Amino acid sequence: MSAGPSRRTVLLSAALAAVAAPLAAVTAHAAARTPKVLVIGLDGALLGRIKDASAPHLDALMAGGLTAASRLYADPLAPTLSGPGWATVLTGVWPDKHLVKDNAFTGHAFATYPDFLTRAETAKPSLSTYAVSSWAPITDTVLSPAVDTRVSTPSAEYDAGTTSRAVAELRDGNRDAVFVHLDNIDHAGHSYGAASSQYRAAIETADGQVGQILAAVTGRSTYASEDWLIMVTADHGHTDAGGHGGNSDPERQTFLIARGGAIAAGTTRYDIKMPDVAASALAHLGIAIDASWGLDGRPLQTPVPDAFDTLRPQLTARADETGIPAALTGFTHTPPTGWSVENGAMGTGGMAEWRGWSFTTDEFWTAAERGQQRESNIRARNVFAVADGDEWVDKSYSGTFDSTLVSPAWAVTGGSTAVLRYTTLYRQEAPQKGEVSVSWDGGAPVTVKTYTADTPSRAEAITLRVPSGATSARVRFRYTGGNNWFWTVDGVTLSAS
Repeated sequence: MSAGPSRRTVLLSAALAAVAAPLAAVTAHAAARTPKVLVIGLDGALLGRIKDASAPHLDALMAGGLTAASRLYADPLAPTLSGPGWATVLTGVWPDKHLVKDNAFTGHAFATYPDFLTRAETAKPSLSTYAVSSWAPITDTVLSPAVDTRVSTPSAEYDAGTTSRAVAELRDGNRDAVFVHLDNIDHAGHSYGAASSQYRAAIETADGQVGQILAAVTGRSTYASEDWLIMVTADHGHTDAGGHGGNSDPERQTFLIARGGAIAAGTTRYDIKMPDVAASALAHLGIAIDASWGLDGRPLQTPVPDAFDTLRPQLTARADETGIPAALTGFTHTPPTGWSVENGAMGTGGMAEWRGWSFTTDEFWTAAERGQQRESNIRARNVFAVADGDEWVDKSYSGTFDSTLVSPAWAVTGGSTAVLRYTTLYRQEAPQKGEVSVSWDGGAPVTVKTYTADTPSRAEAITLRVPSGATSARVRFRYTGGNNWFWTVDGVTLSAS
């Protein structure tokens, strides 16, 4: 006699069925539906532990929508604490802009970079916004008084009180954007560690609370005329022993689970970052993102993959780096179509992973050596290019690091201007140097940018004057040095200004 389905399979099937019927009922009326947003924050939750637990409601959200693992910064940008984490999620900018470094919020820049609910209220005052949090600093400090209703749940009520308040508001009210914060997973992590049965139990309890909140949404009398974007995220991870704030991979882990809008079921993404939550919520509400806001997030609804991202399927496991987990795939020297790497002057030997320009991921590269500011490469997404002289010399080598990353020949219009854009992080130690140059129609490269000092993670935009008659341009990124530091490049484009 064959074995029946597992309890987890039955629970997941039931949860999927619970959301499938109401979703199917509204498909024909999608064009007329009113956009609404629900963001649920699970403080200190690890995506891997959620997948290991019995969490049918979160499983159903993942199966019916998008799942994206992501990673945070670490010191010196900011420690992996709740203050910087939730500030990043809610404002849509990284700590170098919102300036939150701890849980005291001293010197924050929320007046310049307000939370997404405040931006929604400013852009569309008719919208109704609501937030309820088990951790009072979120509703007392991060979210501004412009939010229609902010509730800091009394500590005696904790997550049960937060859940009941959220359920009542979502079931009976008419809010357009809602944020809900649940705290007990983090509490269990601190008390027992992320590898404990108590941490798993806290996840399962939170999953039940998420289920109550989702049922309140789908049970609304107006649900058929509404288009809900539901996002679930976390502010940081936890170590197995318990705790966070450092730069270990478990502490830096976060994630986004999202369902609604035009998100395809069962989607896995690698380009999502924490600030995208705020940008995605605003976009779903029909609020155009103004460039003057300086948001670091971009709407998940409009991904912008670049050539380096196409390399993910061919990334391989470590070669010489014994500190990187053996099963982790994360580097290649093979450039994407149209790109090339010139290593004619490159030294020999050294760590194989970093011999010349490499293409890698945050998870893989930061594991090579933590605590040297690789974790500050916050504006790169998915797969990016890196020249890392510091790691290259960690094995016997000869010569110097001299490698050039070369773009395809991009079409340009002679006599016009073009803008070269890319994100970068550059850490300097002499005699290291980074040079960006442009070659017009195959001619001699002309230097347009030089790096000889520390440059924090940022988006670069270099305006170029295209010579008269020129029809193509190649961009070169040349890194020279030895036992020095590193340079990352990502999202490279050349377009008309």
